[in-house]
Amino acid sequence: MRSIGEMARDSGLGVSALRFYDRAGVLVPAWVDPASGYRWYGPAQLEEARLLARLRRAGMPLADTRLVLAGWSGADKGLVTELLQAHLRRLERGLSDARDEFSTLRNLLARRENTVTSRESTTSRPTASAAELAAALDAVRFAAGTDPEVPMLGGVLFDIEGEALHVVATDRYRMAVARAGATGHDGPAVRVVVPAPLVDAMRAVLDVEGSARLSVDGDRVALETEDGRVSGRHLDHDFPDYRRLVRLPPGRRALVDAPVFREALMSGPVRPSEVRDQGGESHDLSVLKVTPDGTVALCDDGDEDQNQVAVNRRFLLDALAAGDQDRLILEFGAPTAPMAIRRPDDEETFSILMPVRLDH
Repeated sequence: MRSIGEMARDSGLGVSALRFYDRAGVLVPAWVDPASGYRWYGPAQLEEARLLARLRRAGMPLADTRLVLAGWSGADKGLVTELLQAHLRRLERGLSDARDEFSTLRNLLARRENTVTSRESTTSRPTASAAELAAALDAVRFAAGTDPEVPMLGGVLFDIEGEALHVVATDRYRMAVARAGATGHDGPAVRVVVPAPLVDAMRAVLDVEGSARLSVDGDRVALETEDGRVSGRHLDHDFPDYRRLVRLPPGRRALVDAPVFREALMSGPVRPSEVRDQGGESHDLSVLKVTPDGTVALCDDGDEDQNQVAVNRRFLLDALAAGDQDRLILEFGAPTAPMAIRRPDDEETFSILMPVRLDH
């Protein structure tokens, strides 16, 4: 007999997924301890669990999954073959439909008029506090993307408008925004994406007192302080409209002691991700909820609260470090809505994390 933990380890299904499939009548344990409710699985059930894990990865609907498992353990292998072929045909039709839609989208994009100011003619020379700009870059750098398939996210957006310089970074699964005051720019908004290596070089010359001057001339961007000057080409890509992405519906707010909360995350319960939906990598999840008294609690694997929010633990730890405050505000919406990490005294410097779907 295998315990539920051993079955999770050997099958590739998480403990919460095994509980879900038990409740759904798909993979029922061979024996449940009447005193503790603990589940135990027989030797023959390991093969079924591994099959179930593969069917999950292939996205087979639950109703068909149940029939495949029933046919697999019985004599009707023809039914299993038919169900697998039918699901494969559905996937192929879905891929064909998706290709058609993407072809239409590409045509629509090609016909759109580009109303953005030409990068070749863009010029701006704002000045900001070196310390303020350094703090802004520190608050967002962790969220810059590294995926070569989306090169427009492989740097930091410098958004210069009026008397504000916003810096923004995102890798699709997290986003960070910070603001520094700026002077000397009175024209239309200028937005350029500075590649990560150049951002790091800029940060290295900002550990000085006084001001920093940013220069954007066509496809070149430079930063000058009394400690030095760095320059290079900015990325020839458009950045997503981050203002739309950070408009979150009102949620529940909880003030946390950041160092204490960080220690709790490091030593508290985690769940392994059961889907590779954030960069294609497996990762540990921290599952959070706001308790009735307004505090944030870490949920263990037996907590069935429907208001849980699961996030990539490493991303959350990075966001807490970038927040650089002893007290931070965690803002929760629905379990499927992004979670925000905010500073109590600065609403314009914050980060948001995309939640990870829990397969119960």
